[in-house]
Amino acid sequence: MYQLTKLENNLESVLKNFNITEKIDIKLTRNESFDLQINNLVKLKDNPNLIEIIDNFQRELDSEPFIKKYEISEKNFINIEINLNEFLKTVENVRNFIKVSSPKKIIFDYGGPNIGKPLHVGHLRSLNIGRSLYNVNKLAGNTVLSDIHMGDWGMPIAQIIQYGIEKKIDFENITIQELEEIYPIASDLYSKNNDFTQLAQNINKNLNNNQKDLINKWKKIKGTSLRSLESTLDQLNHKFDLWRGESDVNDLIPDMIEDLKSKNKISLDDGAYVSSLKTDPKILITKSDGSYLYLTTDLATVLDRLDNFEFDKTLYIVDKRQKLHFEQLFLSLEYFDFPTKEYEHIPFGTVNDADGNPFKTREGGTKKLTDLYDETYKYIKAINNELDEVSLGLLSNTVLTYSDLITNRNTDYKFDLEKFTNVNGKTGVYIQYANVRAKKLINDSSLEVSDFSILSEELDNNDKSLLRSLIKFEFYFEQTIKNNEPHHLADYLYEISQKFNGMYQGINILENENTVLKENKLKITDLFLQYSNLLMECLGILPVKKM
Repeated sequence: MYQLTKLENNLESVLKNFNITEKIDIKLTRNESFDLQINNLVKLKDNPNLIEIIDNFQRELDSEPFIKKYEISEKNFINIEINLNEFLKTVENVRNFIKVSSPKKIIFDYGGPNIGKPLHVGHLRSLNIGRSLYNVNKLAGNTVLSDIHMGDWGMPIAQIIQYGIEKKIDFENITIQELEEIYPIASDLYSKNNDFTQLAQNINKNLNNNQKDLINKWKKIKGTSLRSLESTLDQLNHKFDLWRGESDVNDLIPDMIEDLKSKNKISLDDGAYVSSLKTDPKILITKSDGSYLYLTTDLATVLDRLDNFEFDKTLYIVDKRQKLHFEQLFLSLEYFDFPTKEYEHIPFGTVNDADGNPFKTREGGTKKLTDLYDETYKYIKAINNELDEVSLGLLSNTVLTYSDLITNRNTDYKFDLEKFTNVNGKTGVYIQYANVRAKKLINDSSLEVSDFSILSEELDNNDKSLLRSLIKFEFYFEQTIKNNEPHHLADYLYEISQKFNGMYQGINILENENTVLKENKLKITDLFLQYSNLLMECLGILPVKKM
């Protein structure tokens, strides 16, 4: 927000004149009489120059046209009420005021499906949080690149191939249904049957040696899986810039291992290679049978990205249960002297059923994302059978997205369809309903809203309440980028939707004879709609046309 940044800089300059180096942080306030608060003076209560500092602060505050009034409390909190006329210039052009001053190139690593397995409920949060952070950073002016990072190589693939060979599966025409049946059976055999284990390990070794017939089988398995993945992700409105997997970096690993050995960065320990960095537990680089771990392929993936893409930072949007893995990865990148970049794990909690238990099918298996989508679709249709298929699909995705993102990513949550489809609750259905209502109001007016100017002297309390909420956008946007937490924007979208509904229900806008009042409210409705659409874009939600 240009005006606030300018004020922050000016106040910081005042402090520097008194040899105080401190960042001024303008915050939102809960005081209903004001909009903003500055707390920096509170810490300076014992400073001998406090009175002079306050005088200088007041001079800066008095010179700002966007400040209508302010007060400095006895404890030196500065409370500010904004001048709506001045801030409307920002509100109407918000997209121009949210660009970061120093754009970065950021890779978003999320999704992480495994070949041969369907996307399941466990993938939901990575997909939703990853997409939202990607969208927000793109809007902020950062250069963004999303990579789905597939598990498409290694022992799980070898297990599928070995089982397929034993059962004489037709790899040329293998279906996704067959793969989904084979995957758990082959995995179970690998852990319990020594003969099967040895045969699968041999296949894995021959795959790494690029044995032609095995590579062909792998290609068929991957092709079938990819078609299914793309179909599911398209249904859920998820798109990726890169569809790279472990197979794309597998050939880099032998040279990487040799290089680390030559630099004494890794050493043998009971047949396995471990990092020479002293940690507890030890950082394992390869298993004793020579096979690779997730850490091995993640290191190679970083090498691949360094060779092929320009980036400043990588965000890994992965379950919080992988905390140790990423701690070891980041320690290894530094210890192994990889080029210095920013790497950050964005952890999240789990999705549980309405009773708080892990999501399972009736048979005890992991619930597929497509099944969760279908259940949501049918539930919404049962509530409102007049909706067309497109609207039902958009609302289903809204429920799956908004109910996920409204929760702080660090916490677990219960997926409760009855709660998440309540048209009067803090739900995706509610925010879509407000958006549709605003669109209809503008369309029914048959007026060119862009021709209007808001006259602040004619604003009632509902108008002012909504406009003051719109001003908060950049605070929540900044919080989302700073902390990689989309729930700030999801909460805020509900807040402005609630304020809009309050304005809408307070008076019959279209039939009101007061032209100024009508034009004011239609213009404010148009502003709300712009913000609602922008926030949905941030969250990865597509607006519904009618409900």
